[in-house]
Amino acid sequence: MIETHFTFEVQPTLPESLSGLNELANNLVYTWDRHIRRLFYRLDYELWESCGHNPKVFLRRIAQEKLDLAAEDNIFMEDYKQVMSSFNTYHSNIASSDIEKYLNSENDLIAYFCTEFGLHESIPIYSGGLGILAGDHCKAATDLGLPFVAIGLLYRQGYFTQTINATGHQLAKNKPAHFNDLPVSPAKNPQGEDLTVTVQIENRDVLLKVWQAITGHITIYLLDSDLPENTEHDRTITFQLYGGDNSMRIQQEIVLGIGGVRALRALGLKPNIWHINEGHSAFQILERCREHVVDDEMDFHSAHELVASGTVFTTHTPVPAGHDIFDEQLMYQYFSHYVEQLGIDMETFLKLGNTPNSDTNFNMTTLALYGSRFHNGVSRIHGSVASQMESDIWPQIPSRENPMSYVTNGVHAPTFLAPEWINLFDMRFREWRNQLLNPDYWQCLDKIPNHRFWSLRQELKSQMLEYVNSRILARCLRNGSSEALQKKITLYTSHPESDVLVLGFARRFATYKRATLLFRNTVRLTQLLNNPERPVVLIFAGKAHPSDEPGKELIRTIHEYSLRPEFVGKIILLEGYDMALARKLVSGVDVWLNTPEYPLEASGTSGQKAAINGVVNVSVLDGWWDEGFNGRNGWGISPHEPHFDDEYRNQEEANDLMDILEHEVVPMFFKRDTQGYSEEWVQVSKESMKSCIPAFNAQRMLMDYVSKFYHPAKLHHKKLGLKKKTPAIELATWKQKIINQWKNISMERVDDINTAIKHGETLPIRINAFLNGLSPDDIAIECLVGTKDKGEFIAHDQQFLRFIEQQDDKYLFALDLKPSLPGLNYYKLRMYPYHELLAHIHETGCMVWL
Repeated sequence: MIETHFTFEVQPTLPESLSGLNELANNLVYTWDRHIRRLFYRLDYELWESCGHNPKVFLRRIAQEKLDLAAEDNIFMEDYKQVMSSFNTYHSNIASSDIEKYLNSENDLIAYFCTEFGLHESIPIYSGGLGILAGDHCKAATDLGLPFVAIGLLYRQGYFTQTINATGHQLAKNKPAHFNDLPVSPAKNPQGEDLTVTVQIENRDVLLKVWQAITGHITIYLLDSDLPENTEHDRTITFQLYGGDNSMRIQQEIVLGIGGVRALRALGLKPNIWHINEGHSAFQILERCREHVVDDEMDFHSAHELVASGTVFTTHTPVPAGHDIFDEQLMYQYFSHYVEQLGIDMETFLKLGNTPNSDTNFNMTTLALYGSRFHNGVSRIHGSVASQMESDIWPQIPSRENPMSYVTNGVHAPTFLAPEWINLFDMRFREWRNQLLNPDYWQCLDKIPNHRFWSLRQELKSQMLEYVNSRILARCLRNGSSEALQKKITLYTSHPESDVLVLGFARRFATYKRATLLFRNTVRLTQLLNNPERPVVLIFAGKAHPSDEPGKELIRTIHEYSLRPEFVGKIILLEGYDMALARKLVSGVDVWLNTPEYPLEASGTSGQKAAINGVVNVSVLDGWWDEGFNGRNGWGISPHEPHFDDEYRNQEEANDLMDILEHEVVPMFFKRDTQGYSEEWVQVSKESMKSCIPAFNAQRMLMDYVSKFYHPAKLHHKKLGLKKKTPAIELATWKQKIINQWKNISMERVDDINTAIKHGETLPIRINAFLNGLSPDDIAIECLVGTKDKGEFIAHDQQFLRFIEQQDDKYLFALDLKPSLPGLNYYKLRMYPYHELLAHIHETGCMVWL
């Protein structure tokens, strides 16, 4: 007979003196303020853990007597009052002076769109790096006081919960969220009713409820289609993050992009800076164009120019699979009627997502690039890679000169710094939270005595090993492992005070991240992990996408290695990787390993989280580490270029990694002085923190966005919107002229080409340009002067030719070049369109060379 288990909660009443706990539970400041979370933890540790660190659920389930006792506990009440005071002070702070130089909170508003937000394990609407980056972006925005709102989707099922069975197979379990458990509430319209907006999907109206998540000074608005007014199918659109096929994906992106714009309008918000974080939300460009076409009676091209002027687009991955591409049939199915409101035909519409190499598919990254004027990758290397990947958008422009730029990612320090570091900083360096942008300030870490620094690092490791041990035992118990095997697996984790070097590798299991690179030489790995005088443990954690069979095979491989007699207890595979486990690992391991296939690591923020906690990075010089590594704060593995054979690259880099571990990392860690710790290791660990805290925190990242992207977007949008948007119309009309005429543009030299001049003389250059109906004011002819290094031209100077006269269909341009360099010079001549209203000089993508 099947039993039914019914449930009910016996809910307490908050004592009046603790009423602020409800406010704390419903504001996402708790996701990074450890003092807030500690209040709940202290009330009932076991309940806090069983509730998944969710304060809203916690307050519904805690025993009344525990609240009553806390209200009478003078020590607890003193801590509570301090937390409430800090909470209120935080909310009374206004924008920093650094922000006010660029943005005005009264007139400016940034709208940040992303398909996932990773703020905390208690609000599971994220899968991994993109979401956690978006969460850190929002946290830094509120810390800095930015005028900022965010738009996303509220999923019933976030990313899956992972278990690993006895044979090493990943099992994905989706646990539906109950919205009354989450720190969200319905957004309200001016009449005080729950706010809803409507989008059209395949000619039917889909109703969307707007929820709000208060996050310090800012609000994240989340859209939900699971409403009784919708069909059963439409109710599932926002059901699962990254769930379903391409048809479901395009529906989610219509909801996010088009529905997100409509939600902001219904809220009465008027952003002037729009940030598209990855291409999933790029349909917002179309909706904003539609508004101008319908409401302002603009033509589409002018509307598109105006919309693009205030739009920032960030691309996050050099891996092609990370970019959404829809076939034309889907685009016709979902947009044929919508396009009519744009005032264009389907052919013109589809070109917005086409590239020269793929004119039958609609690429969301392409749509975002065409519909924005400010674009960036997420590290210096990735910016360069992205400029090459997306060079089809600007086909005649050298990739290094096209409009693609970069902002290197950073992590939210208060979220990922261990509480022990925060407590120490609060005692010794009270101004540290206000000094995150000041590199010089962090030399203060040298004031921490080395023995105290080492002791704190060992304390964090012990806590991490204890936590890991509980996870291991839970998995062993579920999988029916014998007691003998459990003892072997927990050889070191069951003794958290052990003097052991712990290496950590935790991230998404994707093949390009090469999690098993260390396994290429098992003889050396066996020697490394089996030296009783220098014990080393290697911990792995991470998820593979449920559809990524090669990624899941990596998990099985690590599982099999972890059970080999020579590796059992020394290679540990953890399941259930989430933000809670990540915080323990990035603060508790000694060494953070990262072995991506160059140049496929866009940024790699897990290493940043480790570095700010004094963990030492040993990583391939890709992504952020190429900028972060200074020779004193860890170890860098020089990557081999992609043109080398994969097998050769993997073997060589595996050898380099083993050399570093065997000959540098392990000996340094175990080189103990008379005081019982490694002086050299402490110096490297301190340098890791000193160099990385100010350079790779999310406030630095946000300030880069503000100065390099948000502020220029604000100014450019304002410029094109003047005089009833006449500049936008003018620029769009000019660009159409350029597109129509450029293919028959050419130029020729008409001077006697000199190969030598005397010092003090000028080099005469004369060019006839054939402009095919354009005027001399429409173009610029430029002379680049420089040298060559190993066959590569390096520009040192640029000078422009001036228009002299027209002769029939030829336009004469001249330059008397004044060299700035002695000896052998090289020079090149090129022509490209020019208009004073361009955001980037090469945004047209047009250029011809002589």
